[in-house]
Amino acid sequence: MKTRKKSRGFTKQIISLCKSASLLMTAAALTVSLGPSLTTVPDKAFAADSIGSEAAAVRPDIVPLKTQAYDWGRVKIVGGGFIPGIIFNEKEKDLIYARTDMGGAYRWDPATKTWIQLLEWLSLEDWNLSGVESIATDPVDPNRVYIAAGTYSNDWVQSNGYILRSQDRGQTWEKTEMPFKFGGNMPGRSMGERLAVDPNDNRILYLGARNGNGLWKSEDYGATWHKVSSFTQVGNVNDSYGGNVGPVWVTFDPSTGSAGHATQTIYVGLADTQTSIYKSVDGGATWEPVEGQPNQGFLPHHGTLGSNGMLYISYNSSIGPYDAGSGSVWKLDTKTGEWTDITPDGVGNTSKPYGGLAVDPQNPDMLMVASMNIWWPEQSVFRSTDGGQTWKNLWQFTEYPKRDNRYTIDYSISPWLDWGVQRDPETDPEASPKLGWMIGDLEIDPFNSDRIMYGTGATLFGSENMTDFDKGEKIQISVMADGIEETAILGLISPPSGAPLISAMGDIGGFRHEDLNTAPHMITNPYIVSSTDLDYAETNPNLIVRVGHASNQEPRMG
Repeated sequence: MKTRKKSRGFTKQIISLCKSASLLMTAAALTVSLGPSLTTVPDKAFAADSIGSEAAAVRPDIVPLKTQAYDWGRVKIVGGGFIPGIIFNEKEKDLIYARTDMGGAYRWDPATKTWIQLLEWLSLEDWNLSGVESIATDPVDPNRVYIAAGTYSNDWVQSNGYILRSQDRGQTWEKTEMPFKFGGNMPGRSMGERLAVDPNDNRILYLGARNGNGLWKSEDYGATWHKVSSFTQVGNVNDSYGGNVGPVWVTFDPSTGSAGHATQTIYVGLADTQTSIYKSVDGGATWEPVEGQPNQGFLPHHGTLGSNGMLYISYNSSIGPYDAGSGSVWKLDTKTGEWTDITPDGVGNTSKPYGGLAVDPQNPDMLMVASMNIWWPEQSVFRSTDGGQTWKNLWQFTEYPKRDNRYTIDYSISPWLDWGVQRDPETDPEASPKLGWMIGDLEIDPFNSDRIMYGTGATLFGSENMTDFDKGEKIQISVMADGIEETAILGLISPPSGAPLISAMGDIGGFRHEDLNTAPHMITNPYIVSSTDLDYAETNPNLIVRVGHASNQEPRMG
């Protein structure tokens, strides 16, 4: 049969390609675990390791099989999906984690400047845990890390979310099932972080839960949890599937505790259009709204406390990550209770929705904030060196449509990021590639003011000379997603001639891989937003047909 032929041909080609390299395909909600060896079965016979010389003597057409071990890894695309969160450890240099919405969690390897997947151990039955709602790295004991794992909080799944806890930086894990679902791939997933460790007493963790479940607390390193009954607010905002978004971030003021003694002042951001910032001054025993907070109908995407006692908050009229809206940026002087509008476009200007927000731990007056979704012509990434009094964008118009870009982008390890589009800067205000979209998180390295990282809907970008921007020089932005693979693979073929692997993928169309270890350009002739399947003609392998749909869901074939 044709399907059997194609499957066998695919297997043989992949074996030869991956003998020393390695290949592992992961789909949006699927992890395929392959055994230690792969065996090709000859026609007219079923064989196994147990079939030996005696069987061969009786049936000469049965050939004893030899097995060979293979190392399996990933075909390189580099990124391919949304990076909603980047988490730096505050105690140890280069200890960095990243979370994806459906492709697992990662730890940075500083020696190779690549990311290590931490959830490869998940079985097919555990696929829902591949979506990560939040990560917390322990600021007291850097070996400890926690993951709130669960992809969907609606009726697409029946399983609850789990808190995964590790004492060896994610090499091994223990699990605690929670009595509700998480939403790692649900709307609002780049708000955060929902999971946080007390910087003074690291036995204590807090978790903001969805679907009206409120605020939860653990006092034994995440092993057991109980609801914080005194925090009664759940917020008045639902996601597009009808689920309550709830508390979205927890921020501690470490100056209000001491080593081994719980932090007393804690801030919680809530998805609520009326009152969205709450505060406890007694270690979470009681909670009150923060006085004087802005009442613009916006939602607090991130809340970051600087070492100077300033709480900086990025606001957005929507929960994100793909919808736009309006917004603002404010700071609260936690010592005096004074609120100040520091919106980059000017006080009272709410034209942009804001997402990613960062404060330099080495200089709390050094801030960065990104617009969440400005689809045309480009996102804005602002930087301030004076606590938000003044800002500079990474680009500005000179004489429309010409732009002054104060950055360069190296995307050579992900050449598909320009979508195959070359633009003329003399006539087109859009850049190719863009600075990104869905920039829901942006972080400054606590040990290196020059290094930033931010997540987009397609990759993780970063820079290692950020302070040059403050001197009026251009910064170099590059793809920092090497090792992260989170694509929705909907179809694969391996024709007997030509490129060994051609794919159909959700959101990014698909790829023609001539080298499994190098990310190629995207298939753009024509571009199909989500290619759902593909096949080749058995008698003419050069004839390949793809099907899928455009961004407006209209069916397409190419």
